[in-house]
Amino acid sequence: MNSPTTTADTRLDLDALADWFTATARPLPWRAAGVTGWGVLVSETMLQQTPVNRVQPIWEEWMRRWPRPSDLAAESQGEVLRAWGKLGYPRRALRLHEAAATIAAEHDDVVPSDVDTLLALPGIGSYTARAVAAFAYGKRAPVVDTNVRRVVARAVHGAGDAGPPSTKRDLADVDALLPAEDRPAATLSAALMELGQVVCTVRSPSCERCPIAADCAWQHNGRPAYAGPPKKVQKFAGTDRQVRGRLLDVLRGATGPVTREQLDAAWDEAGQRDRCLDSLLVDGLVEQTDDGRFALPGEC
Repeated sequence: MNSPTTTADTRLDLDALADWFTATARPLPWRAAGVTGWGVLVSETMLQQTPVNRVQPIWEEWMRRWPRPSDLAAESQGEVLRAWGKLGYPRRALRLHEAAATIAAEHDDVVPSDVDTLLALPGIGSYTARAVAAFAYGKRAPVVDTNVRRVVARAVHGAGDAGPPSTKRDLADVDALLPAEDRPAATLSAALMELGQVVCTVRSPSCERCPIAADCAWQHNGRPAYAGPPKKVQKFAGTDRQVRGRLLDVLRGATGPVTREQLDAAWDEAGQRDRCLDSLLVDGLVEQTDDGRFALPGEC
C-alpha cells in the first residue's frame, strides 16, 4: 500500500496503520471469518450511537435467531422490537426489518455488495452502505464516522477536533487516504475507525500506542486543543428518549395489549408521557387496539 500525500501535505505511514490493525484489531464477532453481509449489516445498524459492549450480546442472539434476511422478514415487527431490547433508537429495528424483506424478495436473500444498490434498500444511509461494502465485501469505499473524522482532523489537518461535519469534505478526506485496490482500502477504512475508537480517543488519546504518531500533524502542532464553541453534552435522564424507552419496556414485557393505566405507571409526568406515547404511535413503534389498549406493532 503506497502512502499518498494528504491534503495537509503530511505523509502518514498508512502501511504501519494497516499492519497495526491486522495485528491488534479487537476480535469482535462480526469481524470473524464467515460472517455474511447480513451479519455486517445488522452489526452496523446496531452500532450506530450504541457502544460495542451493549451491541455484542444482542447481535449474537439475532444471528442465532435470524441468520438470513428472510428469517427476520418473516418475524413480526413486535417481536423484532422486543428482541431489540434496550439498544435505543428502536426505529432502527423497524428499518432493518423492512430492509430484510426487500433483500429477501429482490436480492435472493443476499445483502448486495455495491454502495448504490445498498443505498436503494429501505432505511440504508450513506454510512451504512459504505460500511457494508467495505467491511463485508472488501470494497474500496470511504467509511466516515465520528471516530474517523477525529483521526483525520488530527493526523492530517493538525486540528484538535473535526468541527462540524461535511459529507462531501469528509468523504474526500478519507478517499484521498485510501489506496486504489479494494482489499487494502477496506482494511485501511477499518483501521482508521479502530484507531479512533481505541487509541485516538476524544479525551485521553494514547499517542504512545499510535502507529502513525510520528507523522501526525496534531503532534507536530503541539496537540492543540479544540478551539470551537463548547460542545453540548447529551443528557438522557428525564428526556423524551427515556420516557419512550420506559413505555416500550412495558410493552416488551407484556404478553398482549396493555391498558392506558399500565402505561401511565411508567412515568409520572402526564404531559410528557402523553406526548411520548403519541410520538411512538406516529413512528409506528406502538399500535392501538379497537378497545383503546396498546401493543407493539402486529400484536394487537
